[in-house]
Amino acid sequence: MAPKDLYATLGVTKTATADELKKAYRKLAKKLHPDVNPNNKKSEERFKDVNTAFEVLGDPKRRALYDEFGEDALRTGFDDQKARAYRAYREQAAAGGAPGQGGFGGGFDPEIFSRGGGMDPGDLGSMFGDLFGRRQQARARRAKAEAPAGVQDHEVELQIDLRDAVLGIEREISLERQVSCPECHGEGHKPGAKSSRCPQCAGSGQVEMGGIFRGPCPRCGGDGKIKEPCSRCSGQGTVAEVARLKVKVPAGVETGSRVRLAGQGGQGGDLYLRITVRAHPLVRVNGKDLSVDLPISAPEALLGAEVSAPTFEGPVKLKIPLGSQSGRRLRLRGRGLPPLGPKTEGSRGDLYVVLQIVLPEPSDESRAAVQALARLYQGDVRKDVTL
Repeated sequence: MAPKDLYATLGVTKTATADELKKAYRKLAKKLHPDVNPNNKKSEERFKDVNTAFEVLGDPKRRALYDEFGEDALRTGFDDQKARAYRAYREQAAAGGAPGQGGFGGGFDPEIFSRGGGMDPGDLGSMFGDLFGRRQQARARRAKAEAPAGVQDHEVELQIDLRDAVLGIEREISLERQVSCPECHGEGHKPGAKSSRCPQCAGSGQVEMGGIFRGPCPRCGGDGKIKEPCSRCSGQGTVAEVARLKVKVPAGVETGSRVRLAGQGGQGGDLYLRITVRAHPLVRVNGKDLSVDLPISAPEALLGAEVSAPTFEGPVKLKIPLGSQSGRRLRLRGRGLPPLGPKTEGSRGDLYVVLQIVLPEPSDESRAAVQALARLYQGDVRKDVTL
């Protein structure tokens, strides 16, 4: 599958300003939101893509990395410093030549020191030491990746609705993770491949560096022997795998919660879901408590009534006390956010219903009724309101 262009996903150019990105995101999010397009899988996927694109491009640091490295910058655990070092290594290795030319033919001139080029042999040795040190470190990382312990944890951002946070949900996600190469079983070379003498250092493991000193051979890493690399993993010992996983998000999560899924990361590591709970258009969150405005009629407020009130588990009956005013809060115990972990009595938050009196549309009949009602007021209803 071709990589997605995050700018194209939002419908903007790479030179778009922060305000232009935000405007494009809001327009698409409003159009594609699941509440507006219920049971529309295609729209839901587009909505997720739009959210992901804005999470990256809306963050100046993440946007800069995406502009520099493309889709690689989106991978979990991406390290920009290591990526730049690896890129420099590949560029240096691409200049490799035949033995007798310092192992780096073409661009390497052994007379550079005699011409006063400003490069000290110690600096060059340090540069090569760093270069080959990274190669040895890569071997160490590969050996570590083959260990059965959880050594490659992954973290994935997951956006859910407030309803999902209250009730819990099972979602399917795609995860790219590194697994041991099935062709070479993590060895990095063809199964049963025999060692042969390195042609660049003639088996010594050392090559001349500009005719001044000797250093580790860039072809064999100083071993003096090489094996034909595995064609599947190009000698890395691991390959990328795109896994589709069904994950359970427990009830009670909040923005910032991390849900651990043991053994679902790369190389037997763990997968962590970092949760973001989307704001609900009607429900406000205060810790574990929720609140929602509930319209009622003037007769229901004056005379009292039994009405239907919404909860995430479904509607419930709610008694409106006689003479209720707008802004009165009625508590539905235990209908808020549950705790994340062991459930105990009283540990779940409450849902507060905030009454809002709705007047009828103006008409001759409603005016006559209001005029009769006005005569019942005694004094100034705003007399106690001072600043």
